[in-house]
Amino acid sequence: MALANHDSVVVLDFGAQYSQLIARRVRECGVYSQIVPFNTPADEIRKMNVKGIIFSGGPASVKTEGSPRPDEKIFTLGVPVLGICYGLQVMSLMLGGTVDCPEKKEYGLANINIEKASALLKGVAQNSQVWMSHGDSVSAMAPGFTLVANTPNCPYTVVEDAQRKFYGVQFHPEVVHSLDGTRMIRNFVLDICGCRADWNMGSFINDAIEDIRKTVGDKRVLCGLSGGVDSSVAAVLIHKAIGDQLVCVFVNNGMLRKNEAENVLELFGKNFSMNLHYADAEKDFLDALKGVTEPEAKRKIIGKLFVDTFYSEARKCGEISFLAQGTLYPDVIESRSAFGGPSSTIKSHHNVGGLPEDLKWQLLEPLKELFKDEVRALGKELGLPDELVNRHPFPGPGLGVRCIGEVTKERLDTLRDVDAIFIEEIRRAGLYDKIWQALADLLPVKSVGVQGDERTYREVCTLRAVTSEDAMTADWYRMPYDVMQRCASRICNEVKGVNRVLYDITSKPPGTIEWE
Repeated sequence: MALANHDSVVVLDFGAQYSQLIARRVRECGVYSQIVPFNTPADEIRKMNVKGIIFSGGPASVKTEGSPRPDEKIFTLGVPVLGICYGLQVMSLMLGGTVDCPEKKEYGLANINIEKASALLKGVAQNSQVWMSHGDSVSAMAPGFTLVANTPNCPYTVVEDAQRKFYGVQFHPEVVHSLDGTRMIRNFVLDICGCRADWNMGSFINDAIEDIRKTVGDKRVLCGLSGGVDSSVAAVLIHKAIGDQLVCVFVNNGMLRKNEAENVLELFGKNFSMNLHYADAEKDFLDALKGVTEPEAKRKIIGKLFVDTFYSEARKCGEISFLAQGTLYPDVIESRSAFGGPSSTIKSHHNVGGLPEDLKWQLLEPLKELFKDEVRALGKELGLPDELVNRHPFPGPGLGVRCIGEVTKERLDTLRDVDAIFIEEIRRAGLYDKIWQALADLLPVKSVGVQGDERTYREVCTLRAVTSEDAMTADWYRMPYDVMQRCASRICNEVKGVNRVLYDITSKPPGTIEWE
């Protein structure tokens, strides 16, 4: 990405669970940020021409032999440094201070007592609430540092060396529980580092178009379009850059939601006038899945057949030089270890993997600098409808893993109708954007019902809605009773194959978000 025109701040990752959140908070200030392993050489950081460095927290103790340390030359680069939690401790230790493990540790909320004015705490209220999570803490400041703020259990909660522009906080300003945390990060990034707040989706589009054109030249790019957020935004961005040099392949595997194939063809083929190749492979997938009920077997069959179908269709598209993928920044971060180095591994459930040997394509990943929320903002900027941009996550195998048991055309059509009613009702109630993911499953279980004047013996469906930050953990959404009642009533009245509706209240863990 053409980032030379933008100021940036780098986050050194010491293994913290909040490293991505720190980078996102910096970007919310309008400044580009990226995450690099803690042991990235100072010379490499110098070449990145950053205006500030943030040391993340981390799970290790600085007192443990072999605990992570940054390149000591980082402190000679002449750029401001902010150490957070473990980052404060390791900076203090390396610059001549001491760190101990006191008897009283701090986990949870605390209030800081501000002892002196500091550029880092400009506009922060006395006794401001912060989020603590530490065992070790600084017991003696490094030479040149002065005390800024403390708490009853932490004598050196905020410290600074204003001359060298080194700052440290023992709490986590990046989390929402630290009420003035965003202001502190903003003070560091904009005032102390002097960064320009010019990182936004408008500037990203201009940079991305320039990069795509420079990379692609007069060659052609292939994109697997699924109708999901990432592939849709990537396709529209690339199309904006190179027009008909982009060739999109849309595979209908028969596992799509109600009217989804028609909607994709309408939006991208007609509205955006893309060069779109449509492969209706529903029969092939259903034939391959006949009699299969084991979840992992279904996933493998759907995944392999999709790849085969995609490449078969791609071979009809003429000479192709690049394969576009909707890889996001978290995918890039997860593909390398914070304590190791970069990896070329791409998560197979996010992207089309396994290039056949006769297809010598280069990867084009225009979204690899962005977090999911930024991709959604980019999609809006590019003119994609809100209904698509804000869409809940949808599994690669589609309804094939929500049709529990054997997958048949009849059962999929039943599930499509159930899913459509559920989504329609939560949208109507204004709840869709409050929910991380809403889904319906059709169970291989039948129950007796009374519908009209006759007894029925039909299948059971379950509705599920969860809240989450990153899908690693999730809690069930407390759906209002009146919404559940409308969903159940409509499903039993309008969907011929279902006579009983359940609502799943299992959290993750112990359950998963999807049933299969």
